[in-house]
Amino acid sequence: MLGYYNYTVVLTYLGMVMAFTGILIACDGNINEALICLMLAGVCDLFDGPIARTMERKKEEKRFGIQIDSLSDLIGFGVLPGVLLYRMAEKSLAGIIVSVVYVLCALIRLAYFNVMEEKRQDETKEARTCYQGLPVTVSAILIPVSCYIQNMVRIRNGEGTLITMSIMAAAFLLPIKVQKPHFLGKIVLSILGVCGFFLLVGGST
Repeated sequence: MLGYYNYTVVLTYLGMVMAFTGILIACDGNINEALICLMLAGVCDLFDGPIARTMERKKEEKRFGIQIDSLSDLIGFGVLPGVLLYRMAEKSLAGIIVSVVYVLCALIRLAYFNVMEEKRQDETKEARTCYQGLPVTVSAILIPVSCYIQNMVRIRNGEGTLITMSIMAAAFLLPIKVQKPHFLGKIVLSILGVCGFFLLVGGST
């Protein structure tokens, strides 16, 4: 079979499965359950890189890892949020426009990241310390938070998430430096994710 199937890519594949499941759920209008899938995809993405670095990989395997990670990210943190917003905005014109622009910006950012990451890995073996532009994976935190806040203050038709995703789309392509979280930062993000998970589970019951 084509491709690679060792443990370094298992979390990436699992994250894509979670994301596509979320898309199917969002299409049925089950927003909270789809947000849970988004957050689970985010957890998979958070730790797939460190796990991949524990294995000595060939150059082809490393490049495959870069490509498959970004393709998975496009589904999980590009298409899934776009479908979520489309449903939350009740298929409005504004929701359609922002969803399309958001996914397009995520696509451009991920393609650019792939090019620059391959170039960086050809020049150095050191781990990346920062990102240029807002990483698309932050949608796993920002979108559930915005949804929870807008539900708390009773904002209808997803206006809060629409504004949040408009800002995020622009930030994907802006040449700003974003520090990559270290191990402690990932633990904190995981704890926040668990708290958000229980809030969403509580809201869907």
